[in-house]
Amino acid sequence: MKGDGRLGHDLDPRDRAPQDACGVFGVWAPGEDVSKLTYYGLYALQHRGQESAGIAVSEGSRILVYKDMGLVAQVFDESILGTLRGHLAIGHCRYSTTGSSVWENAQPTLSSADGNGLALAHNGNLINTARLSERLAPGATRATTDTEVLTALLAQDSSRPVDDVAAELLPEVKGAYSLVWMNETTLFAARDPQGIRPLVLGRLERGWVVASETAALDIVGASVIREVEPGELLTIDERGVRSRRFALAEPKGCLFEYVYLARPDTTIAGRGVQSTRVEVGRVLAREHPVDADLVIPTPESGTPAAIGYAEQSGIPYGQGLVKNSYVGRTFIQPSQTIRQLGIRLKLNPLREVIQGKRLVVVDDSIVRGNTQRAIVKMLREAGATEVHVRISSPPVAWPCFYGIDFATRAELIAGSLSVEEIRGSLGADTLGYISLEGLTQATTIPADRLCRACFTGEYPIPIEEDQVGKYVLEARG
Repeated sequence: MKGDGRLGHDLDPRDRAPQDACGVFGVWAPGEDVSKLTYYGLYALQHRGQESAGIAVSEGSRILVYKDMGLVAQVFDESILGTLRGHLAIGHCRYSTTGSSVWENAQPTLSSADGNGLALAHNGNLINTARLSERLAPGATRATTDTEVLTALLAQDSSRPVDDVAAELLPEVKGAYSLVWMNETTLFAARDPQGIRPLVLGRLERGWVVASETAALDIVGASVIREVEPGELLTIDERGVRSRRFALAEPKGCLFEYVYLARPDTTIAGRGVQSTRVEVGRVLAREHPVDADLVIPTPESGTPAAIGYAEQSGIPYGQGLVKNSYVGRTFIQPSQTIRQLGIRLKLNPLREVIQGKRLVVVDDSIVRGNTQRAIVKMLREAGATEVHVRISSPPVAWPCFYGIDFATRAELIAGSLSVEEIRGSLGADTLGYISLEGLTQATTIPADRLCRACFTGEYPIPIEEDQVGKYVLEARG
């Protein structure tokens, strides 16, 4: 394993966008180069986590894990992948929601008892981690993540089949979790009873794949079979795929996956994310029309909705902002002078497109408002005569406890200000958010099958404050 190469912070840590959940990938495929399949699967899921990456493999007798801080392409190269040989593998790319962003907390996690290994990768966030950790002996875990606690609990009883242990344990695990894990011979996958985070099953010519998004199946040439059902546990080995229920399904898929988290080329619940986001833009145009000369997105996440807004409104669509694709996370911290330039490190205006125009600027969400405030100012300096901001999600007024690292409620601009007050704070001529009903209808998923807590404050799994928090295990020592 490599040294602790630490990633820098976002350019302005006070105005982080909603941070993605994690990406998980698992493959059982004798005769295939499973480490490379996992590498490419993680590459397709890189948008879900950029802090660390790891792969675990087994050839049937032992599990090897390689992980490090950094992006997938920074952690792995041809020589490293060449040492990771076997017939099954799991992989993970992380954005931390429980536990600090350090090497010890990178995944997959590995535990062993009586010579039996178990490696696990997790997308989501548990809300009873502290209580679950009380079942473990002191020193049973070295990391400070909910994933490490789950791994230790699953490996605690090596006298029974792992899937039997999981079927007994998982009903007592509260929160959002899409899991892939493995022992030396078998791949396992499970999804929480609410199905908050996505998880899909795919078929290779000589094996099976489980991944966070269908885009990861596409990149490795796997055909999409179906979603892993909420409350379902899969066991995959030479006998094929076996399914069992550990809990009744109570679907509450994350609405924010459609807004921001998932790749546009992914399908969730049979609906393409790209087409959903374009439809959201059409709804936004109907709900918040305005006289303007040009619709521009905040790239890249605002692009599909901006296309839909332009189509519905009849206002021409254009690229008014150019994004530097290599900025977002950096090893080099910006100097104070450059930091004051703020958003210009990520976005720069096309003056010849903007000058003299009345603009509609479409973005996916507003967290603290610093980014949008800087964009409005930058567009005016580039010659825009009017700037009308349109947001393809309702006001984000509540934190997420199920795997997205939002700001706290006190830090969320919509947690304390009205829409008109936010507009004034941004310096925009007008501001319009899509309605919660409009966004929900665009997904074609019934409202009672969606988690909309970040917009409503109504959490589908009750929250106990002493059990949650990114550093809950570290605070307890």
